[in-house]
Amino acid sequence: MRKIFFLLLFSFSTLYLFANIKIYPAPAQSELNNAFTVKVRQNGGQWLSVDVYLARVANTIGGTIKQEMSSFAYFDFRGEVEVSITSNKIPVKSVSLRPLSFGIKPTIAGNTILFKLQSPKNLSLEVNGNIFNNIHLFTNLPDDFVHNASDSNLVYFGPGIHRIGALRVASGKMVYIAGGAIVQGQLIMDKVNHIKITGRGILTQLPLAGDVVSGGNKPGRKLNRMRGDGITINYSKDIEVNGIILLPHKYSVSIGQSSGVTLKNLRSFSSEGNADGIDIFCSKNILIDSVFMRNSDDCIAIYGHRWSFFGNTNKIRVSNSILWADLAHPVLIGTHGDSLHPDTLSDITFKNIEVLDQHENQIDYQGCLALNAGDSNLIDRVSFTDINIENIRKGQLVNLRVMFNRKYNTSPGNAIQNILFKNISYKGTHANLSVISGYDDTRKIKNVVFENLCINGKMISDHMAGKPGFYKTGDMANMMIGEHTEDIKFVVSQ
Repeated sequence: MRKIFFLLLFSFSTLYLFANIKIYPAPAQSELNNAFTVKVRQNGGQWLSVDVYLARVANTIGGTIKQEMSSFAYFDFRGEVEVSITSNKIPVKSVSLRPLSFGIKPTIAGNTILFKLQSPKNLSLEVNGNIFNNIHLFTNLPDDFVHNASDSNLVYFGPGIHRIGALRVASGKMVYIAGGAIVQGQLIMDKVNHIKITGRGILTQLPLAGDVVSGGNKPGRKLNRMRGDGITINYSKDIEVNGIILLPHKYSVSIGQSSGVTLKNLRSFSSEGNADGIDIFCSKNILIDSVFMRNSDDCIAIYGHRWSFFGNTNKIRVSNSILWADLAHPVLIGTHGDSLHPDTLSDITFKNIEVLDQHENQIDYQGCLALNAGDSNLIDRVSFTDINIENIRKGQLVNLRVMFNRKYNTSPGNAIQNILFKNISYKGTHANLSVISGYDDTRKIKNVVFENLCINGKMISDHMAGKPGFYKTGDMANMMIGEHTEDIKFVVSQ
């Protein structure tokens, strides 16, 4: 009797353990990438295969963008899992699993890489240092959503392919994109409120396998709209976007003159010019949390006026996120505004951010953390806390300028003031000279504090050992602190 009870208990336990992993088979016409094979298991159980999708990313060669074929896979789990990733085309000599600060130590067995996860993570696995033909792994907690077909406020896209064009979402609706679903089109929220976009699936504007794209061989599939942004949120309130993967033609998410917007657990790739990740114009009360953005322009850009959007931008919160700018900036604040009716961009915080890379040839658009006030903008009360920047390929650690960029601006910026950089860490050797510079005596940068700035293990402070008395502290941090600046401080706190 005891033996029968033990067998029953073991059987139920095995079923329960399998229930802690959820995979989503890719639908027909998915663009897959066979460069890697991904499997996952729990407690030494059966390996489960995870489909690997194609992700286009941008490699800049000179002034030309070359599209590289990267890949990604995703699944849900609870508890601890073991992940197996096999490189099918490249012999494995070395492997990097990033962000490095996560401390996940993979092992190599032939061409297979093994590692364990105790909680969901967004990761990049790079074989032999190859950052373009790598694989990104996105994992989540299991989703508890239950499809109710009778819910008139639910727009449901189940597993499979859905071609929707430009879908305008009405107030009060939930749009659910299930794992294993690919929705080809754009979601537009314009003058609406109380909307949630969620799920585990993919929203894309790019062609699917077998699609014929007119007008040449560009990868973007142009729909009937002004831009190819994946998600557009204009003049709207109380909007949440949570959990989906975005493969846009241009911006991933554009937010204009809106409030109460939450973006959480998003993952995004882009590979064309002007294909920003998340852009915010003239908006307030915006929360961005736990996103992974790998983009061929700015990952997160925060502006004042542009196009038909007017007003200040304030109360922006970005946290627990990973940013990778194959071109331009991981973070950019302030370029666009209203010269006739100046905007203020204020009360903006970035906390617990991993910057995996920046690569930008144009000096004007470097800076992993860039505050560039143009168009008479005032940038006030911005903080960056607990920011880890890995070895960037080409760019600057920070770039703070009150500027007049004649390509985009109609006037110089007003000022940049009350800025905090706290617990900023950089481990690398490729960063160019950072810049902090005002415009003139009336358009200054003032009250900037670097607290616990650590560069390759060395704390930078105004009283650091080994700094000659006639040096600026910025000289020790590879920073040019230029004219029209006041109260730039470097301190160490305990």
